[in-house]
Amino acid sequence: MEKQTITIYDVAREAGVSMATVSRVVNGNPNVKPATRKKVLEVIDKLDYRPNAVARGLASKKTTTIGVIIPDVSNTYFASLARGIDDVATMYKYNIILANSDGDDVKEINVLNTLLAKQVDGIMFMGNHLTEQIRGEFSKSKTPVVLAGSIDPDNQVGSVNIDYEKATEEATTTLISTGNKKVAFVSGPLVDPINGVYRLNGYKKALANYQLDFNEGLVFEAEYDYKSGLGLHERIMNSGATAAMVSSDVLAVGLMNSLTDRGIKVPEEFEIITSNNTLFADMARPSITSISQPLYDIGAVSMRLLTKLMNKEEIEEEEIILPHSMIKRQSTK
Repeated sequence: MEKQTITIYDVAREAGVSMATVSRVVNGNPNVKPATRKKVLEVIDKLDYRPNAVARGLASKKTTTIGVIIPDVSNTYFASLARGIDDVATMYKYNIILANSDGDDVKEINVLNTLLAKQVDGIMFMGNHLTEQIRGEFSKSKTPVVLAGSIDPDNQVGSVNIDYEKATEEATTTLISTGNKKVAFVSGPLVDPINGVYRLNGYKKALANYQLDFNEGLVFEAEYDYKSGLGLHERIMNSGATAAMVSSDVLAVGLMNSLTDRGIKVPEEFEIITSNNTLFADMARPSITSISQPLYDIGAVSMRLLTKLMNKEEIEEEEIILPHSMIKRQSTK
């Protein structure tokens, strides 16, 4: 038997009050007599009334829903960001629709338009880079957007990140300071400005500080996956590198495993530092030294920034930089 949908009219009739009174009770309006509030709440409990979020959204022009676009829901980096986003969204009574874009430019546009069609109040974007097409869609929609762990080089969209350039400079300096004259820069796609601009600049700065020439033959571009890391060993060893600064933990694990499978000892013969400090870096054997990003905090602060934009609160800074640190493990001397 199909369950009957209980409406606000049913609650009002059962409680002997107006629909406006029921609405005030549901929305926590203080202008209701305690006895009336008690009676309405008892009827709501008895009838198991659940307010229709869609109908309420149409009335208030708000859906209290956030669309979160994530490139890879299985990636622990993005999952950690999403946890911070979700906790703060819950605190501010927003629901989340999580949409996986597979890091595909065309699918990102489709996913965004699907979320906008659902009348979401805001968009949280976790993508590897902003295409002109996605930027155009953001601008056209007028829906508030915040980037979590992504950068807009034109500073048109609010974002929360760490200082990737400084962090990479520090990590590369650590590798050079232990005697490595040839340090490989192993990165996800360089079209992503975090990799191709900020991290690469940090790498170059560290080399310059030690009077080491930048060599394009030591720059290796790969996809963000374990298999790509496994396939890099031969090219990296042929380059003469004795250490690697890697932009992705799963890439770093793939590279390290392929080296150790061929009898190259880490860190005695080859040192590795990675960038995200996800569980992969800690679980690997040997464990991998890593830049530590406050991933949960990046997600949480991003969501708080989005709530401010949606509610038109005063905002001091739309490009927020959070502090990073370095976690020393077994992959460096």
